[in-house]
Amino acid sequence: MFHNIPNERPQTPLLDQVNDPHQLRLLNPAQLTELAEQLRAYLLYSVGQSGGHFGAGLGVIELTIALHYLLNTPDDHLIWDVGHQCYPHKILTERREEMPKIRQSDGPSPFPKREESQYDDFGVGHSSTSISAALGMAIADKLRGNQRRTVAVIGDGAMTAGMAFEALNHAGHTHTNLLVILNDNDMSISHNEGGLATYLAKNIKNRTDGDTTAALFEALDFEYTGPVDGHNLETLVPILKETLNKPGPQFLHLITKKGKGFKPAEDDPVGYHAITKIEPIHQPKAAKKRFSNIFGHWICEMAQQDPALTAITPAMREGSDLTTFSQQYPQRYFDVAIAEQHALTLAAGMACQQIKPVVAIYSTFLQRAYDQLVHDISIQKLDILLAIDRAGLVGEDGATHAGCFDISMLRCLPEALIMTPSDADELRNMLYTGYQYDGLAAVRYPRASVEQAATGTMVALEIGKSRRLSQGNRVALLNFGPLLDSARKVAQKHNYSLVDMRFVKPLDHHVIQELASTHDLIVTIEEHSIIGGAGSAVSEHLHQNNIRTPLLSLGIPDQWISHASRQQQLTQCGLDEEGIERAIQNAL
Repeated sequence: MFHNIPNERPQTPLLDQVNDPHQLRLLNPAQLTELAEQLRAYLLYSVGQSGGHFGAGLGVIELTIALHYLLNTPDDHLIWDVGHQCYPHKILTERREEMPKIRQSDGPSPFPKREESQYDDFGVGHSSTSISAALGMAIADKLRGNQRRTVAVIGDGAMTAGMAFEALNHAGHTHTNLLVILNDNDMSISHNEGGLATYLAKNIKNRTDGDTTAALFEALDFEYTGPVDGHNLETLVPILKETLNKPGPQFLHLITKKGKGFKPAEDDPVGYHAITKIEPIHQPKAAKKRFSNIFGHWICEMAQQDPALTAITPAMREGSDLTTFSQQYPQRYFDVAIAEQHALTLAAGMACQQIKPVVAIYSTFLQRAYDQLVHDISIQKLDILLAIDRAGLVGEDGATHAGCFDISMLRCLPEALIMTPSDADELRNMLYTGYQYDGLAAVRYPRASVEQAATGTMVALEIGKSRRLSQGNRVALLNFGPLLDSARKVAQKHNYSLVDMRFVKPLDHHVIQELASTHDLIVTIEEHSIIGGAGSAVSEHLHQNNIRTPLLSLGIPDQWISHASRQQQLTQCGLDEEGIERAIQNAL
């Protein structure tokens, strides 16, 4: 049992012999337990150097070893759900020495990524896709006459999503050689919520032979094996070998512990889901407030004013900063587990009965519920506020988690209200404005800190009204969202006009037309895809009104932005001060 994260690279002589799974298979079974201890020690060290996902990887050390020991990877298929637990897999598949740089621009991705390694069969980042992807591969092999084995590893948290059961429902009737491994640790990022989590936990506590849970999965035409201790290699390896050799759809139920082998993570699996890198000891600095913290404070304040307010989140309580709300208003807080589609339609149902739902959701996860947004909310003109966190570039989590498309998705919905705050006070006022709005309202804010905490009383903004910050010459900068400081510096340096637009929909058409008539160039600045974003909205307005003033739209280009720090990503996209200045000079 480890109690501290080592600052120095630990001695791992056995692990050092294993650069890939072929070398792993040269070991005898008696060496695997020692390998697991060394792998766990190296994982602790490497994540301490880089920061990143932590507890989930510690919980699958033994499983990862057993799978690569028995499978013929990369020829056989191994699919990891979400990917939070993939660090041990990466260490064993030719990337051990790169792991201290994981999540950095010159290091590995924090999630499985097909272009990174032949051992990463399927790129992930979002939850509950593994069974569908694995089934597709198994069917393809069957059609081509290949005899590969296919394994999907899914956590009990990811099993709460409907997509997982859609895949199970289909797989049972295909007669393909597919093994689904349920990594049951009673956790996702937070503690699991809902009936399935309760069912599994109750049956683990009360059963000895697994018959009760077997009935659930055997009803879907899977052969069930379990429950099995996922940390005991002496029993895990032979059972896994036997299961892999059985024909048809198989379901192996493992019991594991998130954070296994590291005492602080075992005691606090939520807090140790991910960690920041271990820094040298220095004078502690006060933690900066984030946009999400401003939201968390606002929703508690708003709930005190309005008993009709409810909060809904798809398994993102801590990330969305709803912990305090969940404690103060437990009857009005709904964590629906990893079920974004359900979250949106649940909100729609509440809104039908004069309850005011606030759905706190990451931009990247909102994509998963777009039909519900259109069909269940927008068409019915229901009164719902979307608090869209992680809008824009998200840094080290990379392209799978970036929130680049929410404006495009929302802007085409009739009567939707879309706001882009630039600071803490603006966020509070826009949340308040959206809450008062009768219909679908969205406030998008980034994964970033705010320079100053919110002050003053909340006020409702005039819908579609921008705020003019400076009057200059030749160039007018129209800012949408959190890049205002960079835009302000460029405007001050060159005596440009600057307007904080606030609203993407409806636009402040009056100020656009006025600036277009008095300036040589209009520049839109947003942390969103250039295609379909706020700049596109301005372009459409200029075109529709036959206004020929040149327009330069700055935003995230038409490419996937890989993992790096958020500042590095902004620089790559030309959205830092120097990039904005350079683009304007080139356009003049």
